[in-house]
Order: sequence, then structure tokens, then C-alpha cells
Amino acid sequence: MAAAAVDSAMEVVPALAEEAAPEAAGLSCLVNLPGEVLEYILCSGSLTAADIGRVSSTCRRLRELCQSSGKVWKEQFRVRWPSLMKHYSPTDYVNWLEEYKVRQKAGLEARKIVASFSKRFFSEHVPCNGFSDIENLEGPEIFFEDELVCILNMEGRKALTWKYYAKKILYYLRQQKILNNLKAFLQQPDDYESYLEGAVYIDQYCNPLSDISLRDIQAQIDSIVELVCKTLRGINSRHPSLAFKAGESSMIMEIELQSQVLDAMNYVLYDQLKFKGNRMDYYNALNLYMHQVLIRRTGIPISMSLLYLTIARQLGVPLEPVNFPSHFLLRWCQGAEGEGIDQSYQLLRDSLDLYLAMYPDQVQLLLLQARLYFHLGIWPEKSFCLVLKVLDILQHIQTLDPGQHGAVGYLVQHTLEHIERKKEEVGVEVKLRSHEKHRDVCYAIGLIMKHKRYGYNCVIYGWDPTCMMGHEWIRNMNVHSLPHGHHQPFYNVLVEDGSCRYAAQENLEYNVEPQEISHPDVGRYFSEFTGTHYIPNAELEIRYPEDLESVYETVQNIYSAKKENVE
Repeated sequence: MAAAAVDSAMEVVPALAEEAAPEAAGLSCLVNLPGEVLEYILCSGSLTAADIGRVSSTCRRLRELCQSSGKVWKEQFRVRWPSLMKHYSPTDYVNWLEEYKVRQKAGLEARKIVASFSKRFFSEHVPCNGFSDIENLEGPEIFFEDELVCILNMEGRKALTWKYYAKKILYYLRQQKILNNLKAFLQQPDDYESYLEGAVYIDQYCNPLSDISLRDIQAQIDSIVELVCKTLRGINSRHPSLAFKAGESSMIMEIELQSQVLDAMNYVLYDQLKFKGNRMDYYNALNLYMHQVLIRRTGIPISMSLLYLTIARQLGVPLEPVNFPSHFLLRWCQGAEGEGIDQSYQLLRDSLDLYLAMYPDQVQLLLLQARLYFHLGIWPEKSFCLVLKVLDILQHIQTLDPGQHGAVGYLVQHTLEHIERKKEEVGVEVKLRSHEKHRDVCYAIGLIMKHKRYGYNCVIYGWDPTCMMGHEWIRNMNVHSLPHGHHQPFYNVLVEDGSCRYAAQENLEYNVEPQEISHPDVGRYFSEFTGTHYIPNAELEIRYPEDLESVYETVQNIYSAKKENVE
């Protein structure tokens, strides 16, 4: 009987979206149902937020069930944005209807900003002040970030440009938040218990798009501690460490008891769990990140020491870090801090940001940062605002240490020259295939190619009628040894290994089995992968307006012909 009533009510609910009068047929059947049944129907997932709004306008009974802080609107919010629920406490009062509205508004604003980035910054990497409109957004930042994540998780091969800029914005937002947390953390008094927290901040800063939290890492370490305690019971069932409660910081003073803890730790970490140092790939950045050390069970002295120290401290053994030349060790007494090594420009830049957060007036670090920005900003595709940031850093260095006048003056001179060159670059260069000087260009942007000599797969995102690089590059790359030398078309290509290259036409050929190119900058230039080629986004198409027609003709001739032959 109750099931029949529910079925009947479910048939009435869609009608309520169109009915405004309480006297509508079947409404009395619905409102007379028990409250929990009505609530179940309204939370069944068959109604949208607009439907719930209309339902709540029909009568007092349904309006009360659809109150803004009730279960119905909470379920609407949860179904629409499930990842946000972790930010709410079950005991907190929440106006779910208002939260729904704010989240919806934040999503629209996020999509508006993401859509504008390609048009604003296609000619350059996003400048240092390019995120100013994001920083002034109203509403919770987590809502804005959640919409960016939704864009990144869009299925299929479309919206590549949106995904490209959503990733950049999300990367920036999270790094800024983490950096602020790190600065606040550094203001706290030194405490051995804070080592892990500091390491997690660095891990988060270098991997802002990964889901890394101190709580999750601590939970993994706690599970290792439990294994150590299990082993310790076999050594000494009355060991005082076994009585420690979570969060306690008691220290054991007896050397013999400390030794028993270390013996148990060594067995669990190295014999049971097989943790080890990474001798084969020592300088791999993954060796430094705590979440990766726990996953891969391998690291280098500083990360392994931090893990060992944290476990030992939780079990009452007072270990401290010691930074030796070329080594990082632990001892039972006092010690100092250590640091790691990074390889790439991005890691170097992240490291300098972290160092300067701790030592903001270190002249040598500032000078290194200025040189790094200078070298990152000298290429034509780099940001003009990045160059201005170099000048700000140089001015700050001059104020802190006038003795650096020579080095600062050199960088200022070349930076100003770069600014003047940028001022002369006006307008967008449009390349027409029909122009006489481009008659030798055979390939078009968006085509999937293969390098004849090196075998790598790539996609073309630009071309020149002849080699446009300088004499030094031509000499170093031995271009003169090519049959056609530098007097042939050259192509800018995104390579599957993540690199960007400048390839001669005679070294490229069509890829008879086209595939997606896994490159971080694909979305900067293309909006979609069709299975045979990439479609340029609006900004790239402006620069090569006649290429798309050539691509369609090539695809028809190369791939369609191949398909017919197979059939």
C-alpha cells in the first residue's frame, strides 16, 4: 500500500513543476504522505533545483520540507557538487539553498574568466599580474577551484583550450594559498613536531594539483607506527611507547628502551615494508615529496630521515636532523636543518620562491631569481610583465646591497633593451598559405607528424617559410648538413615527450597512424582532437587562417584513402 502511494506520488511530482494551485488534482495525495516519504521523493534525484523551487511554491507543507537549510537542498547541493561536501561539518548549520546559489554564481564567473584567458594571453605565457581579476573574486575560493576542477574533468577530447587555462589558473591559486600557509607556518616557533608539516607544505607547493594533505600523510605514517608497535610488543610487551596515545609527545629517556624502538622501526621499514634509498635515480624530484616517498617506498636521505624522525618521535625517541656535506643524517641528540636539490627551471623557480619566503632579503637569492626570470623572459613568447617583475627585483637588490651595482646594472640594461624590442612588436602576424613566399610550405597546423630521423610523434602548431633561428642555433644544430639547409620551411611542433622543437620540413612526414600528443601546451593552441588531427583554437586560427582547409584536404587524401584501401 505504501509502495503504491509512493509510486502515485512520484507521478504527481513532475506535474507540480507546472501546477501553482494547491487544489491541483493529486496534490492532496502527495502532501498527505508521511514526511520521510515526501522527503525521500524530493531527494530521489529526479528533480532539478528549478523543480524544487517550483515544488516549494505549491503549498505550506512542501515549502516546509524544502526549507533552505533542510535535507532536500542539501541533497541538491551534494548531487551537483559532491567533492565540496568534505568542507562542511555535520554539526554546522548550513543554508544549503544560499550555498547552492553562491556556488552556481562562482561557477559561471569561473567559466567566464577561463574563456577570456586564451584571447588575452595567447601571445604570451600568463603574466605575473594576469590573475589579478581572480584574486578579487567574491565568494569562497573553494567554489571557484571546484569549477576549475570540473572543467579539467570534462570528458572527451574537446574544450582543450579551456582545460589548458583552467589548469594554469588552478595551479596559481593553490600555490598562492600554500605559500601564504607556509609563510604563516614559518612565523611559528621552531619545534621538532613541525618538520613533517613543513615538508608537506613544500610537497603541496611543488604539486599543487595533487590531492595532498597533512592529515592523509599523517594517517599513512600512523599505520606504519601501528606496525612498529606490533613488532615492539614481541620485543618488550611492557614497553612504555605502547601506552602512548595519538598526539602525545612524551619522550623515553632510557637508552635501552630507545634502542628497542629503533630495532622495531628498522625491521618494519626496511625488512617488512622494503623502504630504501633511490641510488639509481637520486636526483628525481619524486624522492623529495613525502606523498611519493610513502607510495614508492623510496627516497633520498632528507626525505627518508624525515619519515624516520617522525615515526621515532611518535614512539618517544628523540632524534634530530644533521646536515652534513653531501649527506643528510639523523642522530639521537641535537642537529640542524637540511635542504634538497632540484633540476628543472620550474623546480628551481619553486625552490627560490620557497627560500625567499623564509629569507626575503637575501641578496644572492634575489639576484639568482632575477637572472632566472631574465632568462625565462627573453624568448618572444614569454610575458612582457615577467620582464617588469625582473626590474622590480633588481631595484630591490640595489636597495639592499649597493655593492651589487655591476651585476644589477648589466641585467637592467639588457632588460630595458628587451622592453624596447617588445614595444616594437605590434599586432599579430598573419600567415597566408596562398602568399607567394609561402609556396614551399607543405604541412599545416594541427597535423600529426613523425620525425624521419628521431622517430618522435608531434603536432604542428606553427611554421615559417625558412628557418628563423639565429646563426648560432643553425650552427649548433648542424642545419647546414641538411640537403636543403635552412632555406626550407621549418615547423614549430609539440612532441609527445613534452618538449617543443623546431623541425625542418624534409625531416617530417605524415603519421599514418595519428594519435593524441600528450603535451602540457596542447590546449594553448588547439581546442579539439578529432582522431586524425587537432583543430586550432580561435587565437591560433587567426594567425593561420588558411591552414584548416589544407588540413581537411590532407586528412581526406591521406587517411580516407588509407581506410578505403584497407576495406
